[in-house]
Amino acid sequence: MALIISLSILGILLIIAEIVLIPGIFIAGTLGLVSMAGACWLAFDDFGATAGYITIAANALTAIVCTVLSLRSKTWKKLSLHTEIDSRTDSTPESKGIGTGMEGVTITRLAPMGKVLFGDTAVECSARNGIIDPGRKVEVILIDDNKIFVKPK
Repeated sequence: MALIISLSILGILLIIAEIVLIPGIFIAGTLGLVSMAGACWLAFDDFGATAGYITIAANALTAIVCTVLSLRSKTWKKLSLHTEIDSRTDSTPESKGIGTGMEGVTITRLAPMGKVLFGDTAVECSARNGIIDPGRKVEVILIDDNKIFVKPK
């Protein structure tokens, strides 16, 4: 009798883990169903039809109750992250003080993209034509859709 109860509890726990913790893996849910089916089969085999039907009903009722309880919104609120992200991405080159005609020095090789230092600000730029080696002076020739294009000076 203890094995039947243990298999039923293990099956319920595995199915809840499949729903709440590791959705989409399918292994835990399958093992849970196999465990519950094994409990029912043992009940039929060891104790007869009445005990088997009682085990099926108990497993089904317990599975439904546990599934409903695990899908309640309070359960998800306990499992969810409540941190707000208030950081921002780099907005526009103009907000950094970079404009057409400014001069800078390449930090990395622009092939065609790399880092350029404008004063104290390092930004990613694209070489308009060809490859520009590090340490060369460049000039901003175009800012298009927040992308900075430079040419060698």
